[in-house]
Amino acid sequence: MLILQDITYTHPDRELLFSGLNLIVNKQDKIALIGNNGSGKSTLLKILAGKLRPSGGTVRTSSSPYYVPQIFGQYNDHSIAAALGVEEKLQALWEVLGGRATDRNLEVLDDDWNIEERCKEALAHWELDAELSQKMALLSGGQKTKVFLAGITIHQPEIVLLDEPSNHLDTLSRNILYDYIRDTANTLLVVSHDRKLLNLIDTVCELSKRGITTYGGNYDFYAEQKMIEGEALNQDLKSKEKALRKARETERESLERQQKMDARGKKKQEKAGLPTIAMKTFKNNAEKSTSRIKEVHAEKVGSISSELSRLRKQLPDADKMKMGFDSSALHSGKVLVSAKVVNFAYNEQLLWESPLSFQITSGDRSAIRGRNGSGKTTLIRMILGELQPAEGTIDRAQIRAIYIDQDYSLIDNALTVYEQAQQFNSGILQEHEVKTRLNRFLFTREYWDKPCIALSGGEKMRLMLCSLTISNQAPDMIVLDEPTNNLDMQNLEILRAAISQYEGTLIVISHDEYFLRQLHISRDIRVD
Repeated sequence: MLILQDITYTHPDRELLFSGLNLIVNKQDKIALIGNNGSGKSTLLKILAGKLRPSGGTVRTSSSPYYVPQIFGQYNDHSIAAALGVEEKLQALWEVLGGRATDRNLEVLDDDWNIEERCKEALAHWELDAELSQKMALLSGGQKTKVFLAGITIHQPEIVLLDEPSNHLDTLSRNILYDYIRDTANTLLVVSHDRKLLNLIDTVCELSKRGITTYGGNYDFYAEQKMIEGEALNQDLKSKEKALRKARETERESLERQQKMDARGKKKQEKAGLPTIAMKTFKNNAEKSTSRIKEVHAEKVGSISSELSRLRKQLPDADKMKMGFDSSALHSGKVLVSAKVVNFAYNEQLLWESPLSFQITSGDRSAIRGRNGSGKTTLIRMILGELQPAEGTIDRAQIRAIYIDQDYSLIDNALTVYEQAQQFNSGILQEHEVKTRLNRFLFTREYWDKPCIALSGGEKMRLMLCSLTISNQAPDMIVLDEPTNNLDMQNLEILRAAISQYEGTLIVISHDEYFLRQLHISRDIRVD
């Protein structure tokens, strides 16, 4: 069991991340923790794992949770055994088996005589062919994830915390993960943007500025509830907008009516030949009456405007954005890439058992599929002309291609947000027009001078999309290389909506089947 009571966390720079969080996770509960980038999901998992101390509140657990992190760079200098926290126990086992059964070695081993066998079986289960002594730095991102997932079997915990566990995993490894999520008796708290994974979990908890809101169902149920909430919000917006128009119309009509009455009254006073002092009194009274009418209506209009502003702030970011992608200038069906029995070699070793042959034509939506380490990114670099095949031929048309990787390296971290946007401006747009585009992608005035290095992954993705709309020429081809890693569901939807509007040629590397379906991928290029 996990119990969070009034948890607060403040960054070292004293910026409040969240406060007053309360949650009870019962034995064998499976909970998906979702929320926008920056809401504090990973931080909360680290607090539950004991990696961070909360600024306030208490965490109570029935046993120590096992934690699978999202980022592994801090383990690069460790061996696999050390990263898994079993190096000392394995060393004690080997010492005892070698005849050095000291009290210290027996104490460390703690009768766990099958620890080595359990480690090897766990790594094999995740199809990780690596020695326990191997350095983590030599492993790919997917292999590092598998190491920590294997640790669940090795340590046999009651409570498991998973932070984006499907990131970097190929399709086969994801299926092993899905089986574990579905079948395990562990208590689970999972942070993920993988919709297939999220639909295997029967409770969704949303972390936001309002705290933790629990939805009793899987992600599809949550999405349906959010859609209902969104429809109600849009209805409220329309109602308030109508009320605001009516209030302003009533204000105008009241003022016009008062002005007509004042004008008629003034004419009567003038015809009656009243003295100047009486005329001044009449004028003062008329001005006071007009002022009172303005005050009454201004208060009403202001109240409705404030409520309308509050409702608009609740709109999902995707609903506020305007994509505006241009179409590629190439005619549909033009051959852009033609590959004939191509292969690539590393250290004179051919990469693929069977050479590849394929064509990419204008308007195609293709997915490059293959397991981790099968050479998908290598093939992308060949398609883009950055690498040449060791065997076969590859012909490329002269096209404008944009390569978007998971780190959004298209963004120059040395530039500010505005400077980055200007990099894609060919001079057609004026400064105020560039800033208008930035606003459309939620980069308001306070962002314009912010360095790109300070942006989150989701913000870099939005800035990249914004930059593409600023260019006066749409790319003929967009290549996405694992673009969904580390994106929250909100920014994932923004990316999906933007790419869905793009009418050029699309090539995608992704193991997220739901994302690929949403992009209407029509053909596969396999590199297994």
